[in-house]
Amino acid sequence: MAEKLVYTGKTKNVYALDNGNYLLKFKDDCTGKDGKFDPGENSVGLTIEGVGDVNLRMTEYFFKKVNAAGIKTHFVKANIADTTMEVLPAKVFGHGLEVICRYKAVGSFIRRYGEYIAEGADLPAYVEMTFKNDEKGDPLVTKEALVALKVMTDEQYETIKKMTQDITKIVADDLKEKGLDMYDIKFEFGYAPDGSVMLIDEIASGNMRVYKNGEYIDPMTLSKLFFAK
Repeated sequence: MAEKLVYTGKTKNVYALDNGNYLLKFKDDCTGKDGKFDPGENSVGLTIEGVGDVNLRMTEYFFKKVNAAGIKTHFVKANIADTTMEVLPAKVFGHGLEVICRYKAVGSFIRRYGEYIAEGADLPAYVEMTFKNDEKGDPLVTKEALVALKVMTDEQYETIKKMTQDITKIVADDLKEKGLDMYDIKFEFGYAPDGSVMLIDEIASGNMRVYKNGEYIDPMTLSKLFFAK
């Protein structure tokens, strides 16, 4: 099948296929700083052999689970040998939006609201959205602002919120079976030509904060633990 490069990303390249779908090529490049892996960084900091492979494997595993639960995603199929994933076409909201679901008060949440809540305290599958904007530090945005800015409709917001909580539970329950506790996770959503919302991008270890027996598990270690026999 013919493919044409349409976008070069930090951790994935995107190709257009002649059947109207797109192909994501997972790379071994990782975000980080000074040679250290950091999923929160906005630039490529290092290359780790095999990271593209484990990210695709975890993404395929969870996208299949999410699809089986009747939740719409852009996933069509994966080719592990080529570290590629075929996906349906989807438009992003605005210039890109990240959706975070939090089970525990850690990270940027505790930095913002630490005077009101203890670090590690439980949160009720709390959902927040941020605009993807490196220069502005990915600012938080409310539902009212998203609707007023015509980035999405009220209905789309509520759909994304419910999908986020449902998908988070699928991932968290799976990790729990492996003795791992998810504190928070980050997703991206897009919409089809008919306006229906779907999960896009990936579900990989670099997009979630996971602990074991109260100790933080870095993404590469998490990937190894996840696929351990």
